Amino acid sequence: MPIKIKICGITNAEDALKAVEFGADALGFVFYDKSPRAIKMEAAKRIIATLPPFVLPVGVFVNQSEEAVRHIFDTCGLALAQIHGDESAGYCESLGRPVLRALRLKDQRSFLALAEYKGRMGVRGFVVDAFSQEAYGGTGQTVDWGLASQAAKAAPILLAGGLTPDNVQEAINQVNPYGVDVSSGVEASAGKKDHQKLHDFIQAVRLVC
Repeated sequence: MPIKIKICGITNAEDALKAVEFGADALGFVFYDKSPRAIKMEAAKRIIATLPPFVLPVGVFVNQSEEAVRHIFDTCGLALAQIHGDESAGYCESLGRPVLRALRLKDQRSFLALAEYKGRMGVRGFVVDAFSQEAYGGTGQTVDWGLASQAAKAAPILLAGGLTPDNVQEAINQVNPYGVDVSSGVEASAGKKDHQKLHDFIQAVRLVC
């Protein structure tokens, strides 16, 4: 099955439409005010309304109330909620919306969290990112591909963390993920995509699969 491609940190319609044109399967919209890639709900709603039917809009949330996530999810027409903070398995289950749970891999103990969330109602898969004390994601730090490979054998994962057009093929070959998730690796600056890098990244993935 072809590797799925999610382009995260979309902040404007031009980048969204280019990602779609080049062949992205999903676009990520960050609803976390502290992120340099944050987007307002109304702006995301306008962009999402222009997407083709089989390009999935994904909302990224960090430590927000269930009510707030549901409101943004339904108002914008999101397909998945990517939960990226300290939310519990019970939170993901009671959200009542399809969830991607982000896991920041640090060591073998990180797999305890995967086991805790796996199989919970609504949890459709995992975004595997690099562990950082400073941020919940989008740092550009490369995840440990050995640990990620173990995670990929246990559950459907999107591999994130430090991916670029230059290393994504090697990452896929080592990890064998369900999909890949890139943000800073295809940017000209925080929140603005470099369209050549975006094209090259997607092409590199398609050449593998």
